Amino acid sequence: MPLLCAPPRFAVREALFPLREWVARPDFVVGIRLLSTDCWCAAKLGPPGVAVRSFLYSHSMSLSLRFLGTAASRPTVERNVAALALMREGETLLFDCGEGTQRQMMRYHVSFALADVFFTHWGPRGATRVLRRAEQFGFDRLSFPVEIAELDPDQALRRNGYDLIPFGVDHRGSASLGYALVEQTRKGRFNPELAREMGIPEGPLWGQIHRGNAVSLPDGRRIEPSVLVGPTRPGRRVVITGDTRPCAATTEMARNADLLVHEATFGEEEAARAAETGHSTAREAASVARDADVRRLVLTHFSARYSRDASELEREAREVFANVLVARDGTEIDVPYAERICVEC
Repeated sequence: MPLLCAPPRFAVREALFPLREWVARPDFVVGIRLLSTDCWCAAKLGPPGVAVRSFLYSHSMSLSLRFLGTAASRPTVERNVAALALMREGETLLFDCGEGTQRQMMRYHVSFALADVFFTHWGPRGATRVLRRAEQFGFDRLSFPVEIAELDPDQALRRNGYDLIPFGVDHRGSASLGYALVEQTRKGRFNPELAREMGIPEGPLWGQIHRGNAVSLPDGRRIEPSVLVGPTRPGRRVVITGDTRPCAATTEMARNADLLVHEATFGEEEAARAAETGHSTAREAASVARDADVRRLVLTHFSARYSRDASELEREAREVFANVLVARDGTEIDVPYAERICVEC
């Protein structure tokens, strides 16, 4: 799938979506309230052939997430509806785009130089026609094309240094998607001290060895990469569920993940309602994290009753899985290669 991008000021155009009051169910996805979801799609914004501009207004992080909306079906004073920005080495990906996301991006200093908006639920299949119709409404005309692609589970999108893998989740029996960002395996560490001791001149030879190529020195010695380069190292894995019941697909996709972002719409006192509506409790989300042996769990997508105080959800989750954070609007999380995970709220 080609990488397209939007001009920096046009990442999220709420004027594109005037149909949000035409349908009944308050699922906020790109500012539209949708009917029951039977399919999914990923919107790609921008003119073909234009490279992504590296505008990052937040401080530089190799891989980080910014929560732009942590409420469930409707906004509250404290929380906007679902939206999450993932930033990796100058590239920004937006997952879900609830009404008001553009303002949240400005408020929390997230770059508008993004090319992709990935929806976790969107339907029914063929509903992209609604989005196309929306382009024809309003006075604020788009100055760039919008490309829409409907994705299937496990239809991996290969990117520079990582794959983005959609996977099927369980949301009220409809076909919804979670997403896993899985970085490719990294080269092993190069040992510069040993290279100097061996008399290998710093420069192109070091690069060749690090890339896995044996080199011959002027004195006749042949240096194999295994002498100076350690074993390959795994990349990072970040899993975002969207709306879902706890399910085996999430557990498998999140196996040994560095970070799992799981919805926790309700507390245990509303477990029956969670099952009825296709959502999860905080305890259920924590059970998924425990079973998947993830490094860290972040809870989001809260019912309005927990908008001001979600400490009950955190307590219930910690009874099952210790390393858990309850996100709020503006929470930023760094995902380093090491075990340490920094959280800024």
